[in-house]
Amino acid sequence: MTFTKRMVPLCLVVLAAIFAAACPKRVAIADIEADPQKYNDKTVAVAGVVKDSYGISIPIVREGGGIYKIDDGTGSIWVMARNNRGVPVRDTQIGVKGKIRTGVVYNGRNYGLVLMEDDRKVRKN
Repeated sequence: MTFTKRMVPLCLVVLAAIFAAACPKRVAIADIEADPQKYNDKTVAVAGVVKDSYGISIPIVREGGGIYKIDDGTGSIWVMARNNRGVPVRDTQIGVKGKIRTGVVYNGRNYGLVLMEDDRKVRKN
């Protein structure tokens, strides 16, 4: 076996490790709510069901955006839609990746906790 053929499996393992390290770990929303500072400005992935959504779409300028709430059974979090995608409809099963941003903490409770969407995957039924 040549040196090059021996290196192929090693390269594949290294590439898989790099890819795994770059992908955000799925986090329970309850964990984010329990310790928002731990996740502040960190990229995370959450999955759940859309419970509420508010969006805006202006066809002339092709702008769109909004905010929607997803629930994973442990808690719920607001997600800020980005990249002119608009918002998903209620009861959509969805996975979202993005950065956590915290708001104001008052009397031990965080107000304004939001996930800034970078990417999303909608489950097709």
